[in-house]
Amino acid sequence: MAERQELPGWRWGPFTFRLPFYHTKLCMSEFLQGLLVSAATGLALVPVMTAYFGFSFEEAVALSMVHAFLIASAVIVFGEPYAGGWITPALPLILAFVIGGYEDPSSRFQAMTALTLVFTALVFMLGITGLGRRFVIWLPDTLKAGIILGASIAALKRVFIDDADKFLLEQPIATTLACAVCLIFTFSIPMQKLKARNRFFMMLGALGLLPGFLIAAAVGPFVGEVSFDIQWGFMIPPIGEAFAKASPLVNGWPTMEMIAQSVPLALIAYIILFGDIVTGNEVLRDGMAARKDEHIDINLNRTHFSLAIRNGVMAILAPFFPTQGAVWTGVHVIVVQRWKQGPAAMNSLHSGMASYYLMGLPFIYFLVPLLTGLKPLLGIALSLTLVLTGFACAYIAMSIPRENASRGTVVLIGASLAFFEPWIGLLIGVIATLGLVGWDRSEDPIPHD
Repeated sequence: MAERQELPGWRWGPFTFRLPFYHTKLCMSEFLQGLLVSAATGLALVPVMTAYFGFSFEEAVALSMVHAFLIASAVIVFGEPYAGGWITPALPLILAFVIGGYEDPSSRFQAMTALTLVFTALVFMLGITGLGRRFVIWLPDTLKAGIILGASIAALKRVFIDDADKFLLEQPIATTLACAVCLIFTFSIPMQKLKARNRFFMMLGALGLLPGFLIAAAVGPFVGEVSFDIQWGFMIPPIGEAFAKASPLVNGWPTMEMIAQSVPLALIAYIILFGDIVTGNEVLRDGMAARKDEHIDINLNRTHFSLAIRNGVMAILAPFFPTQGAVWTGVHVIVVQRWKQGPAAMNSLHSGMASYYLMGLPFIYFLVPLLTGLKPLLGIALSLTLVLTGFACAYIAMSIPRENASRGTVVLIGASLAFFEPWIGLLIGVIATLGLVGWDRSEDPIPHD
């Protein structure tokens, strides 16, 4: 297409490396959002690592830094056109499996390694054979909806029951306010109408989770739930110490039993992942209709290969599944929306993506004032992430079934996945779908792909 030129870079195999400040330009708006929003959300797993995986705060930050650099590599090193992120709906199911199934940090990291390795092999195989799309088309809608609802129930169960005493009940007012603000700005129908009419609310909503964090940071100290101890200086995250506790090269490799138990969860994560990719593609196609000057290469095989490499590296260095997904939908939409405004707003989509991710990383993980300022809010960040995931997964899941029998089956599958082991939940899901609904495959589950 002569009217569309792809942003140049250094080609290596099917990938394109684009060096920041050389191939891509700094986009200040995306840089500032990435600095603040990515810091808060990227560190949301720190409380989990310190509570259940035997890490100190500094070691958890080091592991999060490795995850963040791998996510940023999707844009910078591999040339992916998506805003990378976690496979967030799978997170509560993974935590329930790993934390509930294993007692000590060492075995929990081995289980994380098993999950990541199985997922890596699955993604690579489905990518190189082109079977990924066929697999998702083959699955019945009721089973897919049940899997998504299972993630929703597991997320809310972790916030309100499993970990309530560690996070929610420790900061009930600040957490509730943060969740309420973010739910309203993200999902409220009246708020969507207000944002369409009012530029201030539109800009506030574009900041994603940040308004909720600011409310929690402002109200928390007054109600005695947040106490800031901001320190100054720079910190070199102790990657060596974190590596010694997490890496299978030191901690030990998972058993064959762990690997076998990981297969159902890896399949569930892949189904969720593919839905994210389809969503990301549709957002890109909408943007490309407005930007005739830049070609964006959408390559499903390349995406599978980059995911396999990133997850494989994570499995060896810093295993914590599912932090290496393809699309962070909220950020992806925000960056593409500004790219649609034309070259004056953003010269290239890759510049916007690179600015959001890589430019902010040195500030996030090396500045002690930022880390210590965010530390008392990280439990709120985790609860907020899970609540928003639970709400989003619930409305997506319940929008899929068209028959009453299918809706009831979806609830049964979701509850089974949330309360039983993954393979039992998946088995119940298959049997319930066959017995109550039938193999209700959609004729066109991936429009325009």
